[in-house]
Amino acid sequence: MKLLIVEDNEELANLMKKGLKQEGYAADHLADGAKALTRIEMSHRDYDLIILDLNLPSKSGYEICGRVREAGIATPILVLTARQELDSKVKLLNLGADDYLSKPFDFDELVARLRALIRRDKQYKTRVLRIGHLEIDTGTRMVICAGKEIVLTPREYLLLEALALNEGRVMSRDTIQYQVWNNDECSSNTVDVHIGILRKKIDADQPVKLIHTVHGLGYTMRVPRQEEVSE
Repeated sequence: MKLLIVEDNEELANLMKKGLKQEGYAADHLADGAKALTRIEMSHRDYDLIILDLNLPSKSGYEICGRVREAGIATPILVLTARQELDSKVKLLNLGADDYLSKPFDFDELVARLRALIRRDKQYKTRVLRIGHLEIDTGTRMVICAGKEIVLTPREYLLLEALALNEGRVMSRDTIQYQVWNNDECSSNTVDVHIGILRKKIDADQPVKLIHTVHGLGYTMRVPRQEEVSE
């Protein structure tokens, strides 16, 4: 696995490179935004993931992210943000970032996030997502639940795919509204109603439930641990 680190803090970049090498990842490093954009445009197939800082010389992380996605480059992007920049998360998602991590961060969390993004990217490229008793063909939008095809409306499918692509991560109602409904009118109650419909179609007749409510935060899709199932 090879990563590209775009970060103008040399000390932080070197620490990430050293730690990632110990985790089995090779990493190139660039500190200049314009040079990074050129490298990505010319050599994006060389990288499994891009770690992108927002505040860079020459070109900002915002501009790089937008230009990369406009060029049709789908390499996963994990953005590093300062805590005061967290209000920009919707803008980041709109520009095409796959995830963000606020500074200062724990290295173990960085590794967990990038592993999840790389795994998700591989799953998406193979078209079929498999979670528990569920199979989702992202090419044909066919959904198989416990061996049987189920019929979903376009919106239900988009919601299910969003949850599946973020397997194990909590998605807030705001994030779901943005990713699934985009600019269409949608309230948190609309999200709850659609989650309820999906549960009936996906989980109602199954002993192991995949869609979970995380009270006060949102929803997540995951296979529960054995102790949770037996409770």
